[in-house]
Amino acid sequence: MSSPSPAYSMTGFASVAGELPAGTRFTLTIKTVNHRFLDMQFRLPPGLDGLEIEIRRRLKERLKRGHVSVALQVDDTVARSASAEYNREAAERYVAAMRAAARDLNLVGEPSVSDLLRMPGIWSTANGSTRDDATVLEGAVRERIDTALDGLLKMRTVEGESLAAQLRACMERLETLALSVQTLRDDVRTGYFERMHARIRELTAETPIDPNRILAEAALLAERSDVEEEIGRLRAHAQHFLNMLETGGELGKKLDFLLQELNREANTLLSKTSGIVVGEGLRLTEIGLDMKAEIEKARELVQNLE
Repeated sequence: MSSPSPAYSMTGFASVAGELPAGTRFTLTIKTVNHRFLDMQFRLPPGLDGLEIEIRRRLKERLKRGHVSVALQVDDTVARSASAEYNREAAERYVAAMRAAARDLNLVGEPSVSDLLRMPGIWSTANGSTRDDATVLEGAVRERIDTALDGLLKMRTVEGESLAAQLRACMERLETLALSVQTLRDDVRTGYFERMHARIRELTAETPIDPNRILAEAALLAERSDVEEEIGRLRAHAQHFLNMLETGGELGKKLDFLLQELNREANTLLSKTSGIVVGEGLRLTEIGLDMKAEIEKARELVQNLE
């Protein structure tokens, strides 16, 4: 018998680093947050279209939902410094342009070395960037993709376990609240019957009506206010919710739908008991509001489940 699939959070982060033989360093990061679908965004250096396609394919194989941000940062400072050359012609042009600007604007001062060295094109490398360099980089990054994805899924699993634990606690509290309603149900029903019976007697004090008819009408109204069916459905939905958490897998959308059903039952329970102030009527309303609070808390948590 296979073990249950874990519940995955859509929140995760992973980062892997590597270095090429020439000294170029790179860092691949993958970050995910909640989203209704699988939405991917890439920030890669130019010339790595094939790498983007490969990462996209592997993401689709291992993720089902979430907004995914993929970034590749490349630092070739070491590689460039090893073969850096001073471009005298470019430097002379910059100095001439800076002095001409100073004369035109009536400014005093000479260009500094630090200003000059920050200008584009002052430094060049003996071996400029080539397609071979991009091929080597792409190959090195490809070898690290699965490591990054493993780290990402590990974090999403840990976060998913935390969410599942919190959701179990919500459903257990909901179950406890439903049992409390069950305990108060008979007292509230009796109180509702007595209130309706007294009200009908008051309204018909001067009108001769069969007392049995009055009792029958009051009993019917009390029956309509009974919340036994709502309690049963609430408990059944909560248990189904817990069973789904144990099964694991892609839960987010399914659990969100189930929470809508739970909320509908809680609303019906509140509508049936509103206005009942006899016996434990007010306490029943408080419990109904507590139920809605737990359901809303669970709904916010479920938004982060894959």
